Amino acid sequence: MKVEKSVLLEKKRPLLKRLLSILTDSYEYVSILACDTVGKGYSISKSGIVVQEQQLFTDKGYVVKVYDGESYGEYSFNNITENNIDEIKEAVSESLMPWKDSLREELSVKKYKKMTEEKISFEKSTEYEKDPSEMGDEAIIDALSAIRQNTLDKESKLIDAAVSFSYQKYHKLFLSDNKELEQNVMWSTAALSARSAKGQEVKSAFSTASGIKGAEVIDEIREKIDEVIEKVNLLLISEPMIQGEYDCICAPDVTGMIVHEAFGHGVEMDMFVKDRALAKQYIGEYVASPLVTMHDGASAYTQTATYFFDDEGTLAHDTVIIEKGILKQGICDAQAGMALGFEPTGNGRRQSTERKAYTRMTNTYFEEGTDKVEDMIASIEYGFLLENASSGMEDPKNWGIQCLVDCAREIKDGKFTGRVFSPIVLTGYVPDLLKSITMMSDAKELSGSGMCGKGYKEWVKVSDGGPYIKARIRLG
Repeated sequence: MKVEKSVLLEKKRPLLKRLLSILTDSYEYVSILACDTVGKGYSISKSGIVVQEQQLFTDKGYVVKVYDGESYGEYSFNNITENNIDEIKEAVSESLMPWKDSLREELSVKKYKKMTEEKISFEKSTEYEKDPSEMGDEAIIDALSAIRQNTLDKESKLIDAAVSFSYQKYHKLFLSDNKELEQNVMWSTAALSARSAKGQEVKSAFSTASGIKGAEVIDEIREKIDEVIEKVNLLLISEPMIQGEYDCICAPDVTGMIVHEAFGHGVEMDMFVKDRALAKQYIGEYVASPLVTMHDGASAYTQTATYFFDDEGTLAHDTVIIEKGILKQGICDAQAGMALGFEPTGNGRRQSTERKAYTRMTNTYFEEGTDKVEDMIASIEYGFLLENASSGMEDPKNWGIQCLVDCAREIKDGKFTGRVFSPIVLTGYVPDLLKSITMMSDAKELSGSGMCGKGYKEWVKVSDGGPYIKARIRLG
């Protein structure tokens, strides 16, 4: 089934078109973004049951963008009626663009060209199997409760199990002189975690399911009960990591964290404008092994960051960032693209209509290679298989990386020894790590269970992943 259109946006469309026409009489370029989104989350654990509308995923509002021949300005509002169109017009003309007149003498306004757009119009929707809003809260909680109880029944050593489910259904309408774009999208995620005690220490393992889907991800997470129990039992026999540099096999989730943290943020080109990303100096140069080809784009893969157009009306892209080890280009929103002389790549994303658009990642991943995972493991004289990425942080200005991984399985002479180490801190200089990649598996996986902030704020949904990779990595 396809996600249906928004009743609200259909009702407001004629008013928005009238506002567009009125503002076009005064400005060289005008666009309007209209959003009607709702998100809901469910969780169940020993501490109780939570059902709540998620504020981060809920937004009903509008953004007007205008160009006065020199620069762009945006005005956000949360309602439009027959009676307030003139008020919106006055707010744009009186409070938005005149701010330039109040700048101090030593400051100047960067001049931009008028945005060029091809004429295009479409309405597109994603598909799903089960609509969570039609299932209802009670049925969803019953399904999550059954998964939790099944997990506890299968392993008596567990002290708790937690199950969660979240979804967002969003409708966006973009209008300008040349564009009338509409998208209706739903993504969903589910997670299962299990906890056991090792003396006074609590060990926790988790697994997730996600996608441009509906409540069917609940069925997918149910299939991962045995996997989660196996993971947490492994952590119960884990030892502290011995610091050093090792040959490592990274599972797809760890590969994804490296892709996202090590290189994804570093090629967000609004950071190029501010000279806050070292990648700006390396366009056209080798930054990784020739085995590495890296993509980002809302149309590059189908996961939770998939959409048909971004929040500036740029159509979704599949951008090749690294091609056979060479840094080809970054990703950018429209404003950063104009400042740098690049075409926008469909990465202009807003947390909400109350926030500006920034350059943000979408579906970010390494292409698969040609190796078999068993051959990769067999090639390790001494090293580790790294699994269960938990968190990471990056330094785009200096290309440093620090990531946390929950589990490292010891490999000796091409075989697992049975020893497990946890927790793991993965660190290093990004080009050194990427250039050390010598093998990549012949299949890739992406996960979209997480969120990404711009620094500490501006949260949007992303996905990342790739194949298993073999690399030389510093662990601690």
